[in-house]
Amino acid sequence: MEKQEDGVCSAESVVDGSLDVWSCKNTDSSSANHLVVMVHGILGSTDDWKFGAEQFVKTLPDKVFVHCKEQKKLSALTLDSVDVMGERLASEVLEIIQTRPNIRKISFVAHSLGGLAARYAIGKLYKPPNHEGPSQGTICGLEAVNFITVSTPHFGSMGNRQVTDVILMGFGICLVIHWIFKRTGRHLFLKDEEEGKPPLLRRMVEDTGDCHFVYALRAFKRRVVYSNVGHDHIVGWRTASIRCDSELPKAFDLLHLWEDSLNVKYPHIVYEELCKSCDAEDVPEGEHHLNDIEEKVDVSFHSSRQRFAAHSVIQVKSETMHIEGADVIEHIINHFHA
Repeated sequence: MEKQEDGVCSAESVVDGSLDVWSCKNTDSSSANHLVVMVHGILGSTDDWKFGAEQFVKTLPDKVFVHCKEQKKLSALTLDSVDVMGERLASEVLEIIQTRPNIRKISFVAHSLGGLAARYAIGKLYKPPNHEGPSQGTICGLEAVNFITVSTPHFGSMGNRQVTDVILMGFGICLVIHWIFKRTGRHLFLKDEEEGKPPLLRRMVEDTGDCHFVYALRAFKRRVVYSNVGHDHIVGWRTASIRCDSELPKAFDLLHLWEDSLNVKYPHIVYEELCKSCDAEDVPEGEHHLNDIEEKVDVSFHSSRQRFAAHSVIQVKSETMHIEGADVIEHIINHFHA
């Protein structure tokens, strides 16, 4: 197990350098029993969550250690499909648990496509309650605490107010998603009907076979989505915030959200709400919806020079280029149930 130290944090490479675990080196991290799994998005790497991982272990040094998913130099693996990514993530989590026998709790913080992979993984890792164990279901035997997604396309990418919709429709969507995004693209654009089964993202709002997607999500004490209200040209606001069209504020309301955002501590957090689910009649025919997200946090970088990179800024993908999103990371950590 190789350690690389950086400030008050250390990164451990486990299993041939493919698993990165961040912990605090200036504190007895053996007391930390809460695994935080941070999952990157499409064509990403462990480095995408480096800033977030460091902030987590600096703020909660005796409580958490952080695993950043996926091999550093194999970002193309994110094109394999949502289910393959989810299976791989589930295997990584099980490996980490075997190396850390003191783990008692687990949380997920996922960006973009990583949120879908995380939802698939917890569906595979879910264990229902039994009379001898906890009264509530667990994630591979661990207490499920926080499930947080950041700019994740929960409804998929088709028709959700993104630049990609316009570009791909112009070139012929089926040909382009196969060429560029491979099987992952088929999942994101709901073009993966096979053997009479609905698209994967629609299947992931139900408990099917050995995948308990709904029960797994409900097992978490806290379920939150963060979304960009504008300038995110990769993942639209509707799909990231899990809102029906009728729930999206109009342009006039958005203007007031921005103007009323006077939060000095979190200047880019413009709105927070407890969730109310869509009524069935508000959901377009064939569209799926999720009823189990409890909190929605809207983010705006409308006055930032980096606003057109909002999809990366909200994650602080690069500390040098995207540091304006640091208050969003701070908000995630300060509201985190450790």
